[in-house]
Amino acid sequence: MDAATAAPTIWLFLAQLGTVVLVLALLYRPLGDYIAATYTSTRDLRAEKGFYRLIGADSASQQSWPAYLRSVLAFSAVGVLAVYALQRLQAVLPYSLGLPPTSEPLAFNTAISFVTNTNWQSYSPELTLGYTVQLVGLAVQNFLSAAVGIAVAVALIRGFAYRSSGTIGNFWVDLTRGTLRILLPLSIVGAVVLLAGGVIQNFAGFQEVTTLTGGTAVVPGGPVASQEAIKLLGTNGGGFFNANSAHPFENPTPWTSIIEVLMFLVIPFAMPRAFGRMVGDNRQGVAIVGTMAVLFVVSLSLMTWAELAGSGTAPQLAGGAMEGKETRFGVLGSTLYATSTTLTSTGSVNSMHDSFTSLGGGVALVNMMLGEVAPGGVGGGLYGILVVAIIAVFIAGLMVGRTPEYLGKRLGAREIKLASLYILTTPTLVLVGTALSFAIPAVREDVEGTSIWNPGLHGFSEVLYAFTSAANNNGSAFAGLTANTPWFNTALGVAMFLGRFLPIVFVLALAGSLAAQDKIPVTPGTLPTHRPQFVGLLIGTVLLVSALTYFPVLALGPLAEGL
Repeated sequence: MDAATAAPTIWLFLAQLGTVVLVLALLYRPLGDYIAATYTSTRDLRAEKGFYRLIGADSASQQSWPAYLRSVLAFSAVGVLAVYALQRLQAVLPYSLGLPPTSEPLAFNTAISFVTNTNWQSYSPELTLGYTVQLVGLAVQNFLSAAVGIAVAVALIRGFAYRSSGTIGNFWVDLTRGTLRILLPLSIVGAVVLLAGGVIQNFAGFQEVTTLTGGTAVVPGGPVASQEAIKLLGTNGGGFFNANSAHPFENPTPWTSIIEVLMFLVIPFAMPRAFGRMVGDNRQGVAIVGTMAVLFVVSLSLMTWAELAGSGTAPQLAGGAMEGKETRFGVLGSTLYATSTTLTSTGSVNSMHDSFTSLGGGVALVNMMLGEVAPGGVGGGLYGILVVAIIAVFIAGLMVGRTPEYLGKRLGAREIKLASLYILTTPTLVLVGTALSFAIPAVREDVEGTSIWNPGLHGFSEVLYAFTSAANNNGSAFAGLTANTPWFNTALGVAMFLGRFLPIVFVLALAGSLAAQDKIPVTPGTLPTHRPQFVGLLIGTVLLVSALTYFPVLALGPLAEGL
């Protein structure tokens, strides 16, 4: 980029970033307070009371962490079976558009994907799934999987807030309130805004249209705006169309693209405020959101620099690496979306990450490898960064020779073991899954012969990206990989399942352990966790854990390709 275009680009970058920061800052307090009030209120809505009677739940009762966990797992298992059955029965369902049932491996992968809030799609949605499966199966799970994530985060907050309690809340109450009081109202507003921006909403099916050149083309319609809203607000990411939010029916204009970015950032960035309110110290929420914001701005700046500095004649003439990017969004609109979607667990895309420069694509990979904590997914981002905060406090305690404590709770051997297991789960799934794809001869032959279209270092990066996305419940992909094969449908399905529920097991066990403790008084030796020093320590811990875990494998893929 020459000097004549650098200054306007920088100002546009700052204006775009400033708009996002301003809107999120304005919504941080009211939305965070509303979320906290939702989960601390003792009043049930009439619709909620009817649902509790239907399922036989007592909204006034509290659950121990094993009971809470059993409820999460049982509910999710039913969701997997329901989504699987809908896909296999598609041919006899109304509004199937004449599409056949999906295959067993693909149905398994898709069911796991949407129940785990991953929304990985190994298929072209508009050519594979009818409206009933899209609405009753996928869109419903977009609500429910997001509500499960928020519920688990709230349970961990209660672990810090409760004193000498054997309980951490009631899953059925948390699930219901998250769905009806938070996700549904916001989704209605979001759908209306998207409709005003040109996102379609119909049941028109496939229609033949005349193109500008006089030819004909078959264009699919569908109830897109309603699914798009919860796809974004719930950090789900599964698109109604194969091109996801690069499709003009899902994301028509630059301003709708900004709106979509705000939609999947707004709840994760407001969750720290709810955390601060529920533990009785708003400064704690400010420290957490400050950590998230610093990581977000640094990541966005690095990815934007990498894409604008794309080497080669064609990128320079185009003003940046424009391959795989929509001209209506440009480099800046694409990197903002890509950064936001990989730092959350959204996985929605408005450009093809596979076409990013090697270093720009590497930043997207690293964003997920950080654990998606800046700000992370709905609920998942908050409980993820709180686990890292526990590790950071433990490290600080070792430095000064004191028993670590966080928010008045001692962090003993049990708490640190649970936090460590949480930290180790996702990298293990990523690295083992990637390794097995190349270590087993029969699997390697299939991967290299069928799935990888770009052999060499970039092909390795595609496989690494797939397992990183699956295990972190993100769902985005390097599009050069054909993943609708028995190996990837099965292996990625297992990675998504374990990457979602094993961390939840450790988080709920941690919540139960913390809730059972009484609070200890603050002493002169207590580490302040609301000051800039702690923010720096927390950022350092996030980066250190990720660097030690992933740097060797990154050196084999995007770093080697970029250098």
